[in-house]
Amino acid sequence: MRIVVAAIGRLKQGPERELAERYRKRAADAGRRAGLNAVDIVEIKESRAGDTARRMLEESIAVANLIPERAITVILDARGESLSSEAFAGRLHEWRQQDNPAVVFIIGAADGLAPSLKEKASLAIAFGVATWPHQLIRIMLLEQLYRAVTILAGHPYHRA
Repeated sequence: MRIVVAAIGRLKQGPERELAERYRKRAADAGRRAGLNAVDIVEIKESRAGDTARRMLEESIAVANLIPERAITVILDARGESLSSEAFAGRLHEWRQQDNPAVVFIIGAADGLAPSLKEKASLAIAFGVATWPHQLIRIMLLEQLYRAVTILAGHPYHRA
């Protein structure tokens, strides 16, 4: 199963991009031992539309176009479900057992995602009730993916 992090906007060169790449690489390396074949980041250009609804729609269409058939879609949303690291790992394990080709984690831009894309999501998750910058959410998601695959692989990184 492939893991894709689809993010609206791009991280500029610097410590945030380096940290995100470090966790992506760790997750990909550990993931192979847990039955995952790739961890990829796809950055989607932010819409330049002047209207908020139009921006959200254009960005959501761009995201929807990269989601493979039968893929699980997970959106990052402050109103989503809060999962423990173990529960997050459990979901990945469950999706892998169901022989899904991919899990696509979607991080929207500042305006959020179009309702049509939110409705199609298999799951909405939140990293607490606070509002986080998109750059940090990407890093936090990649760290949790790394943590989850180490849990699945029986690696000692995660200590409860």
